[in-house]
Amino acid sequence: MQYRQGDVFIEQISSIPQDVKKQENKEKIILARGEATGHHHSIEITNATESFVDSAGLLYLNLQENTTLIHQEHAPIEIPKGFYRVIIQREYGPDEIRNVLD
Repeated sequence: MQYRQGDVFIEQISSIPQDVKKQENKEKIILARGEATGHHHSIEITNATESFVDSAGLLYLNLQENTTLIHQEHAPIEIPKGFYRVIIQREYGPDEIRNVLD
């Protein structure tokens, strides 16, 4: 299963990799922030939500219940429980490779 909301791509994986660090989150997990508007792609935190990051900065999610991916300018997307990898879209230019600016 794969999901896309703007520049955020989420794909279901079979398990969370072993070499990741658990993140401490309070109210929501911000997947990507908009640089100009302050908007963000996020999911609400529940007791059944965990996030992890690997040494390359990739974000992983352990959703033990269905959740909703939200953004102020996009329609919400329902994400079923499972393990996920979050990838931020990148753009390639003559001078650099960078995350897409939202």
